Amino acid sequence: MRLSEHFMLSEFTKSQTASRLGLDNTPSDQEIIRMQALCHHVLEPVRNHFMRPVVLSSGFRSDPVNRAIGGSRTSQHRLGEAGDFEIPGLSNVEVAQWMHRHLNYDQLILEFYTPGDPNSGWIHVSWRPNYRNQELTARRERRWGRWKTVYYAGLLP
Repeated sequence: MRLSEHFMLSEFTKSQTASRLGLDNTPSDQEIIRMQALCHHVLEPVRNHFMRPVVLSSGFRSDPVNRAIGGSRTSQHRLGEAGDFEIPGLSNVEVAQWMHRHLNYDQLILEFYTPGDPNSGWIHVSWRPNYRNQELTARRERRWGRWKTVYYAGLLP
């Protein structure tokens, strides 16, 4: 099923975890509508601006899949509102900065980007009608003897 001109439902529902564990990752009609909105409002404009494929690494996650990967119970991936992606050959920080200047979204998170390594990390983006236009940077940091994910306000290169 096509969600938009350049995005297929199968891209959003493909999950190695679901395949390996035999978990159902089938979205509801409402979740499909949300994925279509994400494509229309965010991913298609990114694809059209950069004129390169947008490669999803994570899209929709059913509750069993989200639990299996240790995802947050409030993850927008569970609702069909979020996707993680990269554009091969482009810096994730460059793409995220363009999105920040030109698009509306709920959350835009530059995840695990390493300055000086343009291919590091990925971009998480979500869309919902009552969007926040919130930008965050996620980094792994050693805190109290353990590695933790820490979120900072803004897009920090």
